[in-house]
Amino acid sequence: MEKYNPQKIEEKWQRYWAEHPELYAADEKSEKEKRYILDMFPYPSGDGLHVGHVESYTATDIISRYLRMNGKNVLHPQGWDAFGLPAENYAIKTKVHPSVTTEKAVNTFKNQMKRMGFSYDWSREVNSSDPEYYKWTQWFFLLLYKNGLAYKKKAKVNWCDCCQTVLANEQAEGGICDRCKSKVLQKDLEQWFFKITDFIEDKEAPMLVGTPVGTDVGTKTNVSKRTSGLISGLDKVDWPESTKLLQKNWIGKSEGTQFRMEIAGTQEIIEVYTTRVDTVFGMTYAVVAPEHEIIEKLKDKIKNYQEVGEYIEKAKNKTDLERMELQKDKTGVKLEGIEFINPFTNENLPLFVADYVIGGYGTGAVMAVPAHDERDYAFAKEKNIKIIEVIKSQDGKSSVDKEAYVDDGVLINSGKFDDLASAEAREKITEWLEEKGIGRKKINYRLRDWLVSRQRYWGAPIPIIYCKKCGEVPVPEKDLPVELPDDVDFLPTGESPLTKSKKFHRVRCPKCGEEAIRESDTMDTFVCSSWYYFRYADPKNKDEFASKKAIKKWLPVDTYVGGAEHSVLHLLYSRFFTKVLHNLGYIDFDEPFLKLRHQGTILAEDGRKMSKSLGNVVNPDDVVDEYGADALRMFEMFMGPLEAMKPWNTKGIVGIVRFLEKVWNIAFNLLKNAQEDMLENFEENITAKATKKRLNKAIKKVSDDIQEFHFNTAISELMICANAIIVDHYRISREDYGKYIKLLAPFAPHIAEEIWQEKLGHKKSIFLEKWSEVDEKYLKEEEIQMVVQVNGKLRDRIFIAPDVTEDEVKETALESEKVRPFVENKEIKKTVFVPGRLINIVIK
Repeated sequence: MEKYNPQKIEEKWQRYWAEHPELYAADEKSEKEKRYILDMFPYPSGDGLHVGHVESYTATDIISRYLRMNGKNVLHPQGWDAFGLPAENYAIKTKVHPSVTTEKAVNTFKNQMKRMGFSYDWSREVNSSDPEYYKWTQWFFLLLYKNGLAYKKKAKVNWCDCCQTVLANEQAEGGICDRCKSKVLQKDLEQWFFKITDFIEDKEAPMLVGTPVGTDVGTKTNVSKRTSGLISGLDKVDWPESTKLLQKNWIGKSEGTQFRMEIAGTQEIIEVYTTRVDTVFGMTYAVVAPEHEIIEKLKDKIKNYQEVGEYIEKAKNKTDLERMELQKDKTGVKLEGIEFINPFTNENLPLFVADYVIGGYGTGAVMAVPAHDERDYAFAKEKNIKIIEVIKSQDGKSSVDKEAYVDDGVLINSGKFDDLASAEAREKITEWLEEKGIGRKKINYRLRDWLVSRQRYWGAPIPIIYCKKCGEVPVPEKDLPVELPDDVDFLPTGESPLTKSKKFHRVRCPKCGEEAIRESDTMDTFVCSSWYYFRYADPKNKDEFASKKAIKKWLPVDTYVGGAEHSVLHLLYSRFFTKVLHNLGYIDFDEPFLKLRHQGTILAEDGRKMSKSLGNVVNPDDVVDEYGADALRMFEMFMGPLEAMKPWNTKGIVGIVRFLEKVWNIAFNLLKNAQEDMLENFEENITAKATKKRLNKAIKKVSDDIQEFHFNTAISELMICANAIIVDHYRISREDYGKYIKLLAPFAPHIAEEIWQEKLGHKKSIFLEKWSEVDEKYLKEEEIQMVVQVNGKLRDRIFIAPDVTEDEVKETALESEKVRPFVENKEIKKTVFVPGRLINIVIK
């Protein structure tokens, strides 16, 4: 018997699939129902694919193959998120242009993907660093700019001195650069922003501004429709609840009250925002941000201004995220000589400056109520500030002697608002502020506009020209793309390398024709990945980012799979781009990804995260060399639920290889026994019929599990079915074995193709076949087990036909020798019958 040789088989079928790209190509002309299955496109690093890539890409490949075999017209493309700091940093180190290293990395990734047997439609491949792609990234910038959604302003930004570039808040969490892990500093720079905050809430469609590229895609389709906001839109999509919660938390919507307080002895005021105005009678101090204008205005009155100034300078070196860290101890300095007036008590209270209050968030000032806020409580204890209890729990037992009481309750020590419940008090106190003209209800958001400027080379240039006469001028769409120049030095200087390029700045103003200069910053690479899923629908279109016809046919994405680490950044930005297009009338949907699933992290065998420095990285190429791609695909799906974190286990992959060998051997035994000829009356053969029942159970189970992304349990069912075939001495027809191989095909495509064509003698690819259908008659149980109880106590178990009536079950139960002694000569009061499960005979 020929031995299973995965390397030989897999290379053979990979060549075959490459010669027949139509097997996996999306059909523009087909009337079949479409399904758009998409991976988050990868950054092509020099290290190549890792096992995490294999996990998510195998999942989408299984889904795509399953859907094609179920008659769907599947779009399953792949491409490259190719711009970014790593390639540029490597260029700085080696003097090799990023385009060269990127092209090499892309080729490596692509070859590895083909070696894994992934069924991508390579005719739609995109690369974000290709001028034909970033031409449309620049077009999107201009679309936002012309509609007031892109603007430039001076702002304090997160600055990485090592990378010499600006980072978004999301890229500087914990005050550390997410690329090089260096400490992030604060710096004031002129930067470009996208107005993502305009789309937090639902938005009416405006009139379209500017001439759209291409008359087709520019046709307005939703003039009268509302665009769902970034919050409400989450209710429309099938996403993990944890991801929805992360997005909502990042947006940070809060409903509260904003009111003014006078600075004693001056004409100045501070304004504070709070969600707990019911605690306002317990306010014993207030805090302003180091950036707050009141400090500069009153510096002559601040007796310890030198100390305050030194504190402010230290705060400048912290990121906003560092300053807002919940676990961080609150630091602050009292503004000596300055007091404000609590409008509810008319009491003069101290004012502090503290870096945990951020100038750009809310009003840049907060009231402090130590009795009912944990951090205010700790700060008050440290600074010896009085603590006034103004909220009691409903049972009156709460105390603030040892810690703050932070829950809602009943007001005390609050004047005319005493005895009100917190919720009612918030309404009444806000009404009082409104009557006095010093406050109002207010909704605040944590989300800030998206900073997109980067002082680096390897990114899409921002299409803006600066003219001394005309000022800021957008590049005409006919002049796109603005291409990256090649006469640059990549060494970071704090300015974009593009500032040094003579070729790049050789430009005239589109308005007046005078000499001008280009914007030197490039765009955040997240801009490139915020719209790429549109381009796959129409990747060769030179006139528009995608035609209306192509968008209508393929979008939105039906299933999107990628890492949970993108829950905030990429997913939020992609939703923003889609909502802009919807709001401006380009598309008729406002959520890009209908269904989202995350793959879990694959840990090293030692349970730690895989890392080069730890020497515990598993290289997919090495695994394929030893065990084959089918084994790696199936093992990663069998390790556990797709979304779970799970450790690598080499013994586990050996078990998968043995299973594949078992499937291989069944094919040879089937041919050897010529089973179909031996069993002339197949339906009457009991052993074969048992196999048939097992097969149909497998068809149902595997089909259901694939649709639910339960790949591990689908594989388990395939194993059980294979064992059943062997136990039944390979008594299975070629036709039914072919049905089994179809179930295996999405998981292990190479061995399935080999058995289908070479062993079972079919002339065409198994992936042109229709998915195996369940024969329902084999799912019906011939007998089922029922529990018989007497007065609720188990007395017997009986086997009966599944469709018998209650009376028939009762008759059979009463005839049971185990039951009869308990019911003879007894009056039966009633019977409790649960179909398919039990009958309980109740006697006196």
